[in-house]
Amino acid sequence: MKKIVMVLLFTTALMNAQDVKTVSQISVSGEGKIKVIPDEALITVAVENSGKEATEVKKKNDEIVDKVLKLIKQNGIAITDFQTQRINLYKNYDYDTKKYNYVANQTLSIHLKNLSKYDKLMMDLVESGINSIQGVEFKSSKIKELETQARKKAMQNAKQKADDYVSVLEGQKVGKALVISDNSNTNYPTPIFAEFKTMAISDTSLPKETLAIGEIEIVSNVNVTFILD
Repeated sequence: MKKIVMVLLFTTALMNAQDVKTVSQISVSGEGKIKVIPDEALITVAVENSGKEATEVKKKNDEIVDKVLKLIKQNGIAITDFQTQRINLYKNYDYDTKKYNYVANQTLSIHLKNLSKYDKLMMDLVESGINSIQGVEFKSSKIKELETQARKKAMQNAKQKADDYVSVLEGQKVGKALVISDNSNTNYPTPIFAEFKTMAISDTSLPKETLAIGEIEIVSNVNVTFILD
């Protein structure tokens, strides 16, 4: 009886396997690009002081940071658009003098949503006593909308590729999408100013700010598998 059941199961499985039809497919990649002129900037600045006494060094650093924060507010930047990134106070050995000293530093990031304020803000920051501008990264306030546009262009590009390949095949056309895989990288390359140390304001060699905003390129990449009808 067991042998008969096993034979019946095997026969049923074989018949089902024969009923399965192979579905013709085509897999292609698609890319969508959107370029835009930035309208925002993320500015990173640092305040650093050193000395023999930890309390004095921290006090001096805190005084300058307080001045910088008040200056940022005076430039009409909302309190939610600037933030302390790092605070350090440590003992450092100077190999030249063979002595120890203390170093206090604090890093601040400023989200500037109005680039027309850029030049004035940068000069005010230098005058306030910061030691360095560590970087300026340009952004777009419409990044989510642009990402949506880039995704749509990527899908259109993939569909066009599939149509191109299938156009030379007789009796076939591109059908429904079977699998869609998003391979986009959300870390877009953006124009960034390199770090530079600030100089005394009285120094006539202080360069005037030159703002080269450039463009941001939002890129979406997708892999799509279509059924061939």
